[in-house]
Amino acid sequence: MPFLDWFLYRSVAMWLLLQSFVLMAFCFHSATTFPKGCYPSNEDGFKTFRCSKAQLSVIPKGIPNDTNKLYLDYNQISFLPNDAFSNLPLLMELDLSHNIISRVEVGAFRGLSENLHSLDLSANRLVSINKDIFSALKAKVNLSSNPWLCDCTLQQLIERVELVPGTSDGIVCDASARKEHVGKPFLQLVGDIDFCNIYKKTTDIAMLVTMFGWFAMVISYLIYYVRQNQEDARRHLEYLKSLPSKQKKSEESSTISTVV
Repeated sequence: MPFLDWFLYRSVAMWLLLQSFVLMAFCFHSATTFPKGCYPSNEDGFKTFRCSKAQLSVIPKGIPNDTNKLYLDYNQISFLPNDAFSNLPLLMELDLSHNIISRVEVGAFRGLSENLHSLDLSANRLVSINKDIFSALKAKVNLSSNPWLCDCTLQQLIERVELVPGTSDGIVCDASARKEHVGKPFLQLVGDIDFCNIYKKTTDIAMLVTMFGWFAMVISYLIYYVRQNQEDARRHLEYLKSLPSKQKKSEESSTISTVV
């Protein structure tokens, strides 16, 4: 019996120790997989991954590929590279608001297609981005509260995307070719102005001014050239007219010398 008691005691101890190791390994794995400040959760039946206010400067790695909602808001992310979310095919909502994003590569949202229905890029530092960035997306996009340059590129972008209802007035011109546009909602201006035609007209006018300048220079040179040639011709003609009179005087002098 003592041997049996000893054996049972050792078995229980080993089992408890093994459980402790498994629990520690799981905790260690979780800690190393998810960045500091990020955690998974289940919200209303949707698998959610939250990294809000996690002081991130890049898109974190280790996001579960079955995530439905991803929150990366209130961080310091400045750049979205190609294929940044390509391993998240089930993503439905993506919140990138309140970062410092100023550059987005064309393939940044590659891999996010029909499932994604909400994309929040508000309150960043977007000035101008390529319209093809959203070419494969069907999501409603929030682009408000960014320092937009109001031009043809922004007009083409707005024509391509579907904006989140109620956010259009937040797309305000921070810079524009015309000072009177600054501070005004872009969609109000687009109702009366075609920014792409303005750019074309401005380019045409610049070309006309340049061509006129060259034409004026050529005409000025021709006028100068003709006048210079006329002056040279007049002097040469006067010189030729003066030759016979000099020759006559010379002949008269020779005749007087001979008579003397």
